[in-house]
Amino acid sequence: MSYDPNNPFAKVLRKELPSIPLFEDDATLAIMDIMPQADGHVLVLTKEPAATLADMSAEGAARCMRTVHALLPAICRAVGAEAAVVSQFNGAAAGQSVPHVHFHIIPRSPGVALRRHASQRENPQTLAELAARIRAELDRG
Repeated sequence: MSYDPNNPFAKVLRKELPSIPLFEDDATLAIMDIMPQADGHVLVLTKEPAATLADMSAEGAARCMRTVHALLPAICRAVGAEAAVVSQFNGAAAGQSVPHVHFHIIPRSPGVALRRHASQRENPQTLAELAARIRAELDRG
């Protein structure tokens, strides 16, 4: 799959589109999903210009997983979830809706249904409040 430098996540990385950031290092940016499947749904974006995992470096993939690993417990604590789904879609046929490598961290609790993927925008204030709770948990370690 060829990389489109005008995809929405490339624009987020260039600060051409707004986002609610949670964490950033030289290789990744973690943001709140604006159409979450659950409260606390976070996206971890690579800073590499890669559409799929096969297009990115092994080091870039490892850096994404390190960010996922660091964020996952803080996200679950912030929203009171006991588990999380971590997913990554490769290509449109696999359900990838933005052609830029990103990982989903979706908190899960028994009896709480997931919302449909990319179906409903969340109120930005609600996302900002969730982000503040997650950042506070990150600070606590």
